[in-house]
Amino acid sequence: MQQIIECVPNFSEGRDLNIIKQITDEIESVEGVHLLNVDPGKATNRTVVTFVGEPKAVVQAAFKAIKKAGELIDMSKHTGEHPRMGATDVCPLIPIANITMEETVEYAHELAKLVGEDLQIPVYLYEHAQKNKLRHNLSIIRAGEYEGFFKKIKLPGWKPDFGPDDFDAKRGATVIGARDFLIAYNVNLNTTSTRRANAIAFDVREVGRTKTENGKPVLDENGKPVTIPGSLKNVKAIGWFIEEYGIAQISMNLTNIGITPLHIAFDEVCKKADARGIRVTGSELVGLVPLKSMVDAGKYFLEKQKRSTGVAEKELVRIAVKSMGLDELALFKPEERIIEYLLKDAKDSALINTTLRDFADETASESPAPGGGSISAYVGALGISLATMVANLSSHKKGWDERWKEFSIWADKGQLYKNELMQLVDADTKAFNQIMAAMSLSKSTDEEKQMRKQAIQEATKFAIEVPFKVMQLAYESMFIIKEMADTGNPNSVSDAGVGVLCARSAVIGAFMNVRINASGYDDKTFVEDIIAKGRDIESNAIALETEILKVVNEKIGI
Repeated sequence: MQQIIECVPNFSEGRDLNIIKQITDEIESVEGVHLLNVDPGKATNRTVVTFVGEPKAVVQAAFKAIKKAGELIDMSKHTGEHPRMGATDVCPLIPIANITMEETVEYAHELAKLVGEDLQIPVYLYEHAQKNKLRHNLSIIRAGEYEGFFKKIKLPGWKPDFGPDDFDAKRGATVIGARDFLIAYNVNLNTTSTRRANAIAFDVREVGRTKTENGKPVLDENGKPVTIPGSLKNVKAIGWFIEEYGIAQISMNLTNIGITPLHIAFDEVCKKADARGIRVTGSELVGLVPLKSMVDAGKYFLEKQKRSTGVAEKELVRIAVKSMGLDELALFKPEERIIEYLLKDAKDSALINTTLRDFADETASESPAPGGGSISAYVGALGISLATMVANLSSHKKGWDERWKEFSIWADKGQLYKNELMQLVDADTKAFNQIMAAMSLSKSTDEEKQMRKQAIQEATKFAIEVPFKVMQLAYESMFIIKEMADTGNPNSVSDAGVGVLCARSAVIGAFMNVRINASGYDDKTFVEDIIAKGRDIESNAIALETEILKVVNEKIGI
């Protein structure tokens, strides 16, 4: 699965669009990076840029942008309302998909080291990337701002984590770190009262409200106001009135969606609003959201209904949108608001995004791809899709209400196999195309011949590994099919039967592709090993198919 991180550098220039464009051009020059948003502010004289991509590419793009900003921005002449200390003031990395915070911290350290050593800019680490808790908070690091750092950097406690301990008058200093993804989120209320909206905000936000008696703050033994914490951790919230919509909202920042996810924040506001006689009518997302937040929300609301969560990703997103009323104020387009969807390359899913007719026509054409490998992957996807259907039907079967969770879990597993196999439909064709591209390389000189041979071998290995992965997934999916044949809705047992026929065919068909591609690979040890593993999978799949079909035919009876 592709790892994705987000980078949100803040540059100390918000007025000269030419300078901003030169910086963002550096970001866009890196392959694998997608520039999502550029938000310049004239009053703050500051631009917030958002881009995402695979970690190595993001680090490279951030480095190039920091370098260019240092060349173009002169901090000695900078003025603006926002606190700042450098041309690139702050540059956080944020884990988005299939990557841990610990891994993201390593990339933040890598970027900080590059900036400090190669560019000779003083760099401070912050949040998760900073081990020293005294320098963990950005506002503490930035205290004194640009003007005060000439003295601050010389203090023993403020030696930079990377780079020189001399303050650069032109470029200033930069803060690089790793932080959690922040979601800006507003919940709509059926009231115009800011005071009542604020009351709900105080109920849910982590800092809560000041405790009062007889209208006066209650003080502790140190003379400080006593607070009553709100019900949601890592949430900042305030109530306000939006004249454009004629409603009050709870405006929230969810600063750690791993602790308080989107759907929990929404539900909690609903509870607190209801307790005060106010209804939540919907909500709105400000900016982008990770796919996981929407999928988790969809599953959460289905589970509340005691319905199977093993439905297609598209359906989970739709349920999340409807359940939280994300389309109340404006049309919510998942393809424009979900980060992973913005990163999708149409070429990587060209086949699975076609119609059934176009897919069949393309297969039947004179083009050698898609071929048997892609078809095997698709047949495997159809097989597990049938088993997933049986699981979902069983989950909703009348009289089986107490078993809904059992079958929901099986349907969830089935969806995972289906999704992976669907991705391999295009991956197999991509593998074939890579071999063709390698074979077309020039071979005029001995060096070119060697490079061409190496490229062909690398492409061939990939073309072996893709159908082998199809074999593994299709075989593993047969255990879900078996469970559905054994315990699923008996009225759908024939569907489980067709599913196992598809899965077995996927295994055998994919193995044919493994074998034919392996014949052109020079590493005989690798070939012998993968062929031996493939034969084991093939024989086990055939045996399991026989076992499942026996159950299916006995239940059909005729």
